Amino acid sequence: MAEVELSAGPIEYQDTGGDGPVLLLLHGVTINGSVWRNVVSGLRADYRCVTPTLPLGAHRTPMKPEADLSLRGMALLVEEFLERLDLHEVTLVLNDWGGAQILLAEGRTERIARVVLTACEAFDNYPPGLPGRVLDLVLRVPGGTALLMKALLHLPPLRRAPGAWGWMSKRPVPDEVIRGWFRPAATNAEIRRDLAKYALSVPPRETLLDWAWRMRSFDRPVLIVWATEDKLMPLEHGHRLDTLFPNASIVEVDGSYTLVPEDQPELLTELLREFVPR
Repeated sequence: MAEVELSAGPIEYQDTGGDGPVLLLLHGVTINGSVWRNVVSGLRADYRCVTPTLPLGAHRTPMKPEADLSLRGMALLVEEFLERLDLHEVTLVLNDWGGAQILLAEGRTERIARVVLTACEAFDNYPPGLPGRVLDLVLRVPGGTALLMKALLHLPPLRRAPGAWGWMSKRPVPDEVIRGWFRPAATNAEIRRDLAKYALSVPPRETLLDWAWRMRSFDRPVLIVWATEDKLMPLEHGHRLDTLFPNASIVEVDGSYTLVPEDQPELLTELLREFVPR
């Protein structure tokens, strides 16, 4: 695990290195870069895979108290990360969290060659679905976040409950992996502070839809990979994105919920290999 100091604080990341095409693989809220482990294992021989852990609640080191961890601020951290690592011709790959789409809306795409949107937040679906609304509510209750994260850390049945984490993946995530996701927020009040700063920063619906509409100016290749059984990210959003971008294609994936890298890693690996030239 490497680390880079950004304006908000230290960001941990894994980098397979090499001189192959660069893929920047981003994760969702209360998840870290390990969600991509099964995809990276199938790509690392030919691609440089970079998986940062953004300050979305599963990061191990708190950010600076004054850090801008708003939805837009988090997107700008992605841009800063690309600059600090001096990455070029990057394939930006999103899953679950959709905030980095703001870079497309604002034309901050100098280093981005193509984009893969994998069952992620889009349009006004922030936070996504029932679990997103529950998290938003819990974050507003004093002590609620600590209680929830400790319960998710120590009570495996809760992770598979319908309407909660059971809607994130069809396959159970290995215990050692998911404990690594929940432990930071369960044990560190400053991590919970960072999570709350992000999750409670979602702007009005009008702003979200304006950002989405402005993305149509991005004319480089876009691959949309959407899970047909996703209960958080509507399939209709995948098709709307397909018509929004001038150079897009869409692939529907069966047998998966939101976390396609967990449920269908082999298929997603092959789709990335087909989409990103070597």
